Amino acid sequence: MRRTEARELFMQLLFQMEMQNDYGPSQKERFMEEHMKDKDQSDYFNKMYELTAKHLSEIDALLEECCDRWKKERLAKVDLAVLRLSICEIRYMDDIPNSASINEAVDLAKRFGGEESGKFVNGVLGRVVRGKNGEH
Repeated sequence: MRRTEARELFMQLLFQMEMQNDYGPSQKERFMEEHMKDKDQSDYFNKMYELTAKHLSEIDALLEECCDRWKKERLAKVDLAVLRLSICEIRYMDDIPNSASINEAVDLAKRFGGEESGKFVNGVLGRVVRGKNGEH
């Protein structure tokens, strides 16, 4: 399994957790049993889960800060899942280049989101990266 596939699965897990309002480890374990046949990326998947669970409130605060007057409750659930995943990578996984994370996020948003999701995700993540680099 390539990391691209692992990101897609992790985005689906985040979507499912948001819909069920359950971010517990048992959700992750059930999801992995059902969907991760190839364990190549289980380290990445587990690390992403741990980082996202640990920093979810910080990720959401940054997300709202970079979403120009949009509260996370108003975001499409797919876009929310994609943005949470990518913000986690950008902020907490220095071994993943920001550009790779953004490109993958835009691809996921275009594939699973609405017509404007790719542009929206790209814009928000651009603001996240500029904020990380001290730009405004």
